[in-house]
Amino acid sequence: MSVAIPTVGFISLGCPKATVDSERILSRLRAEGYQISGSYEHADLVVVNTCGFIDAAVEESLEAIGEALQENGRVIVTGCLGARDSVIRAHHPKVLAVTGPDALEEVMAAIHAELPPQHDPFTDLLPPGGLKLTPRHYAYLKIAEGCNQQCRFCIIPQLRGPLQSRPIGAIVDEAAALVSAGVRELLVVAQDTAAYGADLRYRTDFWQGRPLQQRIDTLVTTLAELGVWLRLHYIYPYPRVDDLVALMAEGKLLPYLDLPLQHASRPILRAMQRPGDIDHTLRRIEQWRRDCPSLTLRSTFIVGFPGESEADFELLLQFLQAAQLDRVGAFAYSAIAGAAANALPGAIDEALKQERLERLLEVQSAISADRLQQRVGERCQVLVDAIDDTFIYARSAAEAPEIDGVVLLPIAAVDDERAASDAAVDRATAEEIAAGDWLEVTISAADEHDLYAEMATPRVA
Repeated sequence: MSVAIPTVGFISLGCPKATVDSERILSRLRAEGYQISGSYEHADLVVVNTCGFIDAAVEESLEAIGEALQENGRVIVTGCLGARDSVIRAHHPKVLAVTGPDALEEVMAAIHAELPPQHDPFTDLLPPGGLKLTPRHYAYLKIAEGCNQQCRFCIIPQLRGPLQSRPIGAIVDEAAALVSAGVRELLVVAQDTAAYGADLRYRTDFWQGRPLQQRIDTLVTTLAELGVWLRLHYIYPYPRVDDLVALMAEGKLLPYLDLPLQHASRPILRAMQRPGDIDHTLRRIEQWRRDCPSLTLRSTFIVGFPGESEADFELLLQFLQAAQLDRVGAFAYSAIAGAAANALPGAIDEALKQERLERLLEVQSAISADRLQQRVGERCQVLVDAIDDTFIYARSAAEAPEIDGVVLLPIAAVDDERAASDAAVDRATAEEIAAGDWLEVTISAADEHDLYAEMATPRVA
């Protein structure tokens, strides 16, 4: 008599760190013989990995839990919002279990209790590198959990605890396995990536018998030996960023600096408990660009923080004009439960927050569009993400997946005799190209978000 294979549905919300947590749970499920289903109907239960960073994320997570309960009825909750068990159970008391972030063993225990595995060595197949929620040619590599910073707008330390760096040997082993499985870009993430190893006092660990000091520059140098694109995210503006820029100039690290600055007004930065010398930051940006002329700078900012005056906001706009950042993300301050900033005086009206957010985005859109226009005529290597009937979608070193724009290569129509003149990729060539391929291209045009390119010769596979 055949035995039904236990099947789990999975919903993954939140940031790349949460994506890595989801991938670890999915890989463990598959290794234990569970099937993974993309539908509520065919799942025996559903796991929802939640986000709880801002109010909008909490609302999205609660809605996802509610939908899963309505459509399936058996739901296990994990992730950042799971650290606030009472909030989840107040809205959805019928969930089977609730665990916090980075809680692989607890999630698996809850699944085992509700849906025991049926082990079968002939069907328990796990692909090299584990199960991934990203395309096979790039992967997120989480190097640490938690954060030691005390930014007043953030509750990540409450949700994920203090900084806990992974052993450098384990990180490099995981990275090597991913590369062996076909990954061509590693995106290194943590809550505070550049702080890697501080909690370990940078003591020495070993990889393949080699002693390695557990600090971010050593990790980058070692990962660079794997011969793939290496991109860092979430870099706090420490002095050691200068060393990372030097590694970018040497070609060991993609020249892409994701540096959340949050604001430009000294009083607001002090209130946030963030580094407050924005003039020094501008000088550093100028130096980084001298040291690494191909550097792409991305940052994020908060508008409407308690106490933000019109003068404070104008300083932020002036900083954007002076810094000429390539990419910017911004959001209005959200009074998320538990954030220390909620106790500060001078709460900003929601309508004013949105007005300032729109003004900031308008200013930055013009800057970003101009920065992209400056790249027209540039020849560069790109990594192909996807292909459809109209375009090849790719990225250069200056574009991170999911958050930045893309490089578009138009594909000629079947009967398009203009292909040679308008530089579209002919269809026969396009059919030979796959996601994960490298291409040499020349940037031919730009709009507000994306670049357009034509094939250069020779093509790089």
